[in-house]
Amino acid sequence: MIDDATVLVADNLCKHYAVSAGVFKPPVMLKALNGASFSLKKRQTLAVVGESGCGKSTLARLVTMIEEPTSGSLKINDQEIAGAEARTLRALRSRVQIVFQNPYGSLNPRQKTGLALEEPLQMNSSLTKAERKEKACEMMEQVGLRPEHYDRYPHMFSGGQRQRIAIARALMLNPEILVLDEPVSALDVSIQAQVLNLLTELQEKHNLAYLFISHDLSVVKHIADDVMVMYLGNPVEHSTREELFKEPRHPYTRALLSATPVPIPGGKKERMHLSGEIPSPLSPPDGCAFHPRCPLCFERCRVENPEPRPFSVSRVSCHACKA
Repeated sequence: MIDDATVLVADNLCKHYAVSAGVFKPPVMLKALNGASFSLKKRQTLAVVGESGCGKSTLARLVTMIEEPTSGSLKINDQEIAGAEARTLRALRSRVQIVFQNPYGSLNPRQKTGLALEEPLQMNSSLTKAERKEKACEMMEQVGLRPEHYDRYPHMFSGGQRQRIAIARALMLNPEILVLDEPVSALDVSIQAQVLNLLTELQEKHNLAYLFISHDLSVVKHIADDVMVMYLGNPVEHSTREELFKEPRHPYTRALLSATPVPIPGGKKERMHLSGEIPSPLSPPDGCAFHPRCPLCFERCRVENPEPRPFSVSRVSCHACKA
């Protein structure tokens, strides 16, 4: 059993896809996600970071039950997702909602804002039309929208306002877990701060757990409690926000942090340059997936995939890391 505050537990979660290699050739296995383990509690934000193709969005699809894991365990409220009956999945899906990167792409351009907010209630509750409208108006107020916005279409809003609508829509069914897939990357910096502050307020008010997917470590530093760094489908470092930004241990994490812009005029930091390109996920290297680009690579890295090891409050998958 998990404690009352824990709403999600993943153990060695994997998602593999069979990809066609061409005519008369056997399919190739793409390991989009390979061995993610973590837990998530109420009012906690776990940030998942890494370069494009590292498996962040695949993880989001598994947690939101859009796809089933190939192997491993995923429990929401102590209920196993893998192999669950359709009725169980239907009940659990209302507990997990997602906010996408592009709010305009996730909203129906022909549907007024109020009706877009009411739609989840219409599909999943027995509330009357008046009750649905009342709840939609209440949620609009919580995300900073005015009553006159109820009858407006998505194209009549700014990017920040559209993202507020998307957040409001995700909260209409009172979920426990919110998956935020790059929710502020398409917004101006000043609007990013407003949306992040809104998310923090809503998390406290509704006891939400956030799975925050991002490539922007400056945003992660502002909102996350824990951080999981991924590379080529593999989690390489999992730590608290304070520990990760104070003492990053994995060389890939250090490279990501060194590439983050310094917000102080004239400020400088030592840049860690990685050699080579990201290997193809269809033919990953033997041993540690990061070893072709790693400045600390030695012979063991080329032949043996590292298992996660504890370092203080961190878990790091690296042969070269020392306490």
